[in-house]
Amino acid sequence: MSHHSNESDPSHPDHEVAYFATGCFWGAERRFWQLTGVIETSVGYMGGARPAPSYEQVCTGVTGHAESVEVRFDPSKITYQRLLEEFWTMHDPTSLNKQGGDIGTQYRSAIFTTNDLQEQSALASREIYQSALDQEGIGKIVTEITPATAHPYWLAEDYHQKYLAKHPNGYDCHSSTGVAFPSLVR
Repeated sequence: MSHHSNESDPSHPDHEVAYFATGCFWGAERRFWQLTGVIETSVGYMGGARPAPSYEQVCTGVTGHAESVEVRFDPSKITYQRLLEEFWTMHDPTSLNKQGGDIGTQYRSAIFTTNDLQEQSALASREIYQSALDQEGIGKIVTEITPATAHPYWLAEDYHQKYLAKHPNGYDCHSSTGVAFPSLVR
């Protein structure tokens, strides 16, 4: 179980890193790795108290971690905004501590930002998506937006990495509000 720091990787100065929690991390990781401009993805645990938690511990909810996806991307090929739009629409951000049949704080909705610009973008995108949800009469977004610096990212066990590449018909939680992210008027 290795621990990744949240700092930018000096060997890849053109890469940025983003962290998202959308419920079960298997399907979320696949959604991100399929995007052009995403260089690498992994799944892990963030936002909890216990160092180096195991999947079994995280599943009980005792560690307080959320199942998360680390997304390394090339900002010249894909914007953080595009990742945010994928994030908001790939799960139901109004569902507190559950996605579909997955229930518990480990399935909470969260964005862990790695710099001020990401934080500003995340907060702005939340407002935009909330407006779209309001128009459909859907509830309030409960997604937590918090700096990644306070939350080490613990790499999940090997069998979880690229799980749906190994098991293409495996479980993929498709919980979502069904509301598209509004296209911004340029």
